Parts: sequence; C-alpha cells; structure tokens
Amino acid sequence: MKKDLSNIKKAKYLLDNNHCVAIPTETVYGLAANAYSDKATSKIFKLKKRPKSNPLIVHYSRVQDLRKDCEINSNFQKLYSKFCPGPLTFVLKLKKESKISKNVTNMKNTLAVRFPKNLVTRNLLSYLKYPLAAPSANIYTQLSPVSKKDVKEEFGNKLKFILDGGNSKVGLESTIINLVNKPRVLRLGGLDIKKISKVLKRKLNYKTIKSTKVPGQSKFHYSPGIPIRLNVKKHYLDEAFVLIQKRKKFDKNYFYLSKNKNLKEAGKNLYKTLRNIKRLKFKKIAVEKIPNIGIGQTINDRLKRASKR
Repeated sequence: MKKDLSNIKKAKYLLDNNHCVAIPTETVYGLAANAYSDKATSKIFKLKKRPKSNPLIVHYSRVQDLRKDCEINSNFQKLYSKFCPGPLTFVLKLKKESKISKNVTNMKNTLAVRFPKNLVTRNLLSYLKYPLAAPSANIYTQLSPVSKKDVKEEFGNKLKFILDGGNSKVGLESTIINLVNKPRVLRLGGLDIKKISKVLKRKLNYKTIKSTKVPGQSKFHYSPGIPIRLNVKKHYLDEAFVLIQKRKKFDKNYFYLSKNKNLKEAGKNLYKTLRNIKRLKFKKIAVEKIPNIGIGQTINDRLKRASKR
C-alpha cells in the first residue's frame, strides 16, 4: 500500500504539471492527462499519433464531480447504479460552463465519460482536482495495452511514468452508449449490450459506425501489425493459429484464448495473445471462428478491424 501511495503521488505531481501518465484500468491501460488542460491533453494526441478529430474519454471517480461538466439523466442513473464503476462509457450533454478542454471533445457539445474500477486509478482520481482524459495507452491503430510491460513497449522513454495496477481484468475497451437522446450503442466493449438492454428495458442494437468521431471506430484498428485471416478451420505452417478453446493435438503454432470456449476469458486474453504472437516474430496470424454472441461480438469487432489492410 505504501508503494501504491508513493506511485500515486508521483503520478499526481506529473499530472498537476501537465504531463501524461499511463494509468491502469480494468479494461485496458490508459494514457492520462488533466482533462481541463489544453496543454496536457494536446500531448495525448502527439504521443499516440492520434487524429485530433477523435474525441477522448474522460475518467471520473464520483458522480458529484461529473455534475460540474455534464447533464445527468435518468438513463445514466439507472446504468450507473448497476454497472459502475466498470467497463461502460456514457456520452452525455456537456454543460456550457464546463472546464473540459476543447481538445477532448473536438469542439462538440457532448462528452464521453466513465468510472474506472481499478482501485489504484480510483485512488489517484481521489487525489486530483480534475478528471482525467485517458484513451488507451498505445500508438494509434495498434494493440491496446493490458499491462505495464505493454505500455513500455509502445512508448519506451517517451512517457515519463507508468502507474502500475497489475494486468487489466477485462482486457477489452469499454462499451460506449450515447444517452443524449434515444440510447444508442456506439462501440461494443467489455460489457454485453444485452445486460444494458435489460436495465433500460429496451432493445439495443449495434451498427458499425464508419467514423473516427467515436473512439476505436476507425476502419483499421487494434492491429498487431501482422496480416490476420479470420474464421479459419486450418492454419498454414507459417501462421500463428489463435483458437477459442484447447485442442488435444499439440502444435507449437497454437495460441489459446480460452481453455473451454469461455468468451469472457477469451476477451481478457485477446490483446495479450496477439501481442505475444508479435513478440515471437510470427509474420501471419490465422484465427478460428469465434461465436458471435455476448463478448464474442466485441472480440469479432476487434479482430475484423485488426485484419483490415
């Protein structure tokens, strides 16, 4: 605990001075900066090589802090009470008096917000007088990081500090839902949309958005930088073969997302597995068919984007 507190204070000092810091969340590691600061948030885009048209998700620890920046409605309250803190991001109407940097919103009147579950980051937020803008801590279009080691691989010495909070428990980015008007899912993520539908008592569908106006929605994204073939029954000899469950036959090219077709476990292991394949210098990847239900939909979304050339 003393080590955590020391690291939190170091992160706070850097953030207070408009630097970027990598932070752990239950979804993936984030590249964080003071969401009220133009200077700090501009560094996020520069480090990530991210288009400035692509808005950022802002992280809070308490609803009372969010009220300073956004208008809260009944749908938000229902979902917050059920799923937060957790892997759900809300798009809400931004208040005119909000101090949120225009860099964060791409000059729009809405804001994407979330309440991370990782205790180290929640403790950090409790020490700060501002929320944290924090997209995934990776170079734009590349694999999201789920550990301190992953972040180090992405940025090397370009990043002043990585706040270690262990491996990400969910391993996939948050689900994004727009609550400004009629609820609409903008991105599949670590929370199954059927669970959201149940709370709101309305059917929610997801349609692919061909836009960079929502995080993670560019056509080519989440890529290990290696060609990927999807829905494959057999792999070629020079391919890493990603499988949804263990097989009796041993093959050094086999990489398992789960032991027994557990989609939640598969989601947690997806980025870790793809990054491991990259470390092992494979030039090609084949992936067997993933069931397109629940978190399987999110896994397929990520793999489809990663496979685009």
